[in-house]
Amino acid sequence: MTLLERINDYLWGFPLLILLLGTHIYFTLRLHFPQRNLFQAIRLSLIGDGSKERNLSPFAALSTTLAATLGTGNIIGVSTAVALGGPGAIFWCWLTGILGMATAYSECYLSVLHRQKTKDGAYVGGPMYVLKNGLHNNFLGGLYAICALAAAFGVGCTTQANSVTRATSLSFGLSPHPVGIVLAVVTAAVILGGVKSIGALCERTVPAISFLYLVGCLLLLILYRHQLITAVVWILSDAFSFVSFGGGVAGACLTQALRYGIARGLFTNEAGIGTSAIAAAASRTEDPRVQAYVSMTAVFWDTVVMCLMTGLVVVCNMLYDPASTVGAAETDLTAAAFSHLPYVGDAFLTISLCAFAVTTLIGWSYFGEKAAEYLAGSKGIPVYKLCYVLMIYLGAIIPMHLVWECTDLINALMALPNLLALWMLRKQIKS
Repeated sequence: MTLLERINDYLWGFPLLILLLGTHIYFTLRLHFPQRNLFQAIRLSLIGDGSKERNLSPFAALSTTLAATLGTGNIIGVSTAVALGGPGAIFWCWLTGILGMATAYSECYLSVLHRQKTKDGAYVGGPMYVLKNGLHNNFLGGLYAICALAAAFGVGCTTQANSVTRATSLSFGLSPHPVGIVLAVVTAAVILGGVKSIGALCERTVPAISFLYLVGCLLLLILYRHQLITAVVWILSDAFSFVSFGGGVAGACLTQALRYGIARGLFTNEAGIGTSAIAAAASRTEDPRVQAYVSMTAVFWDTVVMCLMTGLVVVCNMLYDPASTVGAAETDLTAAAFSHLPYVGDAFLTISLCAFAVTTLIGWSYFGEKAAEYLAGSKGIPVYKLCYVLMIYLGAIIPMHLVWECTDLINALMALPNLLALWMLRKQIKS
């Protein structure tokens, strides 16, 4: 644990944070603020053509991306960011989402541009194919695929399964072992059906789950309405804590807010990691710009909306009921806030977390599958799926803190080759 923490502190120091923010800002300016076309992009994402092709519709590709990104990052990750980085981490997480939409657009554009077709007519793509076909660098393509495979087992499996078993244990007193087995069986039943099965499930479940969770957050913000303005002021002032502190203390406070805000923002929306581009490449859309805009909206829904709502709820509760947060674990601040939801608070959060986690397990299984296919061909897919299902069970029973540290390490390792491809091929990206 000590070694992991030291490595992550080094990787997530100012160089990587500045690189991420710099990339977000650069593509925002270079593409003339693609965020301004957000509502048009949302409209494009809802257009269906009724096609029965093997490849996904734009909305199915978006839903698969959201399935992978909406999950513990929006609930537990935000709680961890506030606990470790202070309320100011919410601002940096939110800003990462706003600016990260341009980076997500760029990743998905390149992925559609450099994707390739398999023998059965399905499209495959992602940063590994961009590195291979765009930069003509097989080594970096393989390196990214290895990192994506590790992320599928780490970010996709262990983080989600561990969060579910922790929540069900605290709320219902269930043992992690049967919960882990149930999660593994449910996920296996879906992913064995292939990409169309995954896309169909995500289309039906992700919007409904997200809507119900947002309703719960809105009800809590109504309850916390007298603390809302104070919470917003606290978040903004803490994000720039050098205003009220001096010297090294200021630098430490700001670094903590940046480190955990951007790290958790990156974990949940994955702008800069490139995984959303894997789903984007599976779309049957021919125009890279159209799918890039559609996929860009995933960052908006995931971070700009969902993470912000969770963050406001958590910080408002810190003002509304400080006693409930004293001594709370890093991951329990969200639970403390939702405990005030009348009648159904604890159960509502637990059920929401489980539902998000299942969709994330399914969405990430596809990302890992494409990485395994890149490395070992179609023969490697059955072996990968078996290992993925087994890792769900193992993730359910290992310590939570270890899971999050491994997640931060994998995210950093994935971001570096993906950002290199973005910068090297930036002239190919059109707005």
